[in-house]
Formats: sequence, structure tokens, C-alpha cells
Amino acid sequence: MSRFLLRFFGFVFSWLAIGSIMGLGVLAGVFYIYGRDLPDHAQLARYEPPTLSRIYSGEGELMDEFARERRIFTPIDEIPDRIKQAFISAEDKNFYHHAGFDPMGIAAAIYQASQGDRLRGASTITQQVMKNFLLTGDRSGERKIKEIILATRLENTLTKDKILELYLNEIFLGQNSYGVTAAAQVYFAKSLDELTLAEIAYLAALPKEPSNLHPVRQKDKAIGRRNYVIGQMADNGYVTR
Repeated sequence: MSRFLLRFFGFVFSWLAIGSIMGLGVLAGVFYIYGRDLPDHAQLARYEPPTLSRIYSGEGELMDEFARERRIFTPIDEIPDRIKQAFISAEDKNFYHHAGFDPMGIAAAIYQASQGDRLRGASTITQQVMKNFLLTGDRSGERKIKEIILATRLENTLTKDKILELYLNEIFLGQNSYGVTAAAQVYFAKSLDELTLAEIAYLAALPKEPSNLHPVRQKDKAIGRRNYVIGQMADNGYVTR
């Protein structure tokens, strides 16, 4: 009996080992095929965002602003910690711990989809930077693979804070606002350090549906998503309930 069990478990282990090796081989092949001829991620280290052009009067008063996209670049060390915490809680709670993509997040998304929930993207902040800067916005599997490959490469090129800086200055937040500083002015007529927790959480709620969380036209939905962000911040230890 013991000999039979040893042979049985040896057989199972052998097939598992062979399957794992084959799976790794297929994965390596996929990454090799899709990893060729990708955009140069290193250019993001030299990124200079388009910003607003402003016209002032002789007395120094702002008269007008011109821009195709409303964006005001803000260095990462000038962005309040609570804003960083809100966006990380809403979009990528493991941002400072993963290598560009989050296997646990992907597994959770697949599990939720198997339970009948809508399949969510499970994209990390680094992946979103790659999509916004270097790739298209389509939802194909091919783009997702390229996104993961570029994200892992970027993590080896830039610091986490630099990646977060790119994200917080580039992300579209509705009302022709790109980046948190422009959005704070558009929605609340405030600077970043003047925002309340509720206002910060609202901005952090916007990346998922920037055109469908208007504070007036979709007020209830916007409040619900804002409260979700505050709850995530509490779960992550950034605020108390």
C-alpha cells in the first residue's frame, strides 16, 4: 500500500512539475513575442508635460488661460501625502510593494468575474501610466500583456515616487482636467493643501469613471464612490472611521 501511494504521489508530482515547466515556457514565449518593438519606456524619465499658458495684466492679475488639456504640473514632494494615500487606496493599494503588476489583484479580479461580477481591469498605477503615455486605451488581451511588460520595465527604470508623480500629473479627472492640481482648481477652486478629506476622496474616485461621477448630475453615485475611497483609506490605516 505504501509503495502504491509513493508511486501515485510521485506520478502526480512529476506531472505537476512538467506542467509548471511547460506553463513557464509558454509564459516566457508570450512575453518574448509581445515584448519586442514596444515603445521606449525610458523616455518617461525625460517627460515634460504640456501645461497651461497664462496671460497676466500689468498689475499681475490673471486675465486668461489657454491649453488643449488643463494640466498644472506639481512635483511629487509638493503633493500632500493624503492625496497620494487616497489615490493609492482607490487604485492600487499594493503600489509600493509590487514590481509593476499585482498578481493578487489580477487573481481577485478573475475570482470576482467568476462569481458573476463585472470583470475589472486590475491595472496597477504603473500599468495605468504605461497605458496613458505609451499605449492605446483598448481593452484587448494583447494590450494588457504589453502593459504588464512595460510596467515591469518602468519599475526598473524609475523610482516609485517618480512613477506616482507621472500618474498624479497625467491622470484624466473629467472636465478637461489632467492631474490632481488642475482638478482641485476646476472642482473646488482650491490648491492641493486646502482640500478636505472628502474633496480629496472625490478626486481619487474619478479615475474609474471621470465622465460619470459629476458632483451635480451624478451626485449620489459620486458620493457613493467617494465614500468607498474613504473606506479604503481607513482599511489601509491612513484615516480613522
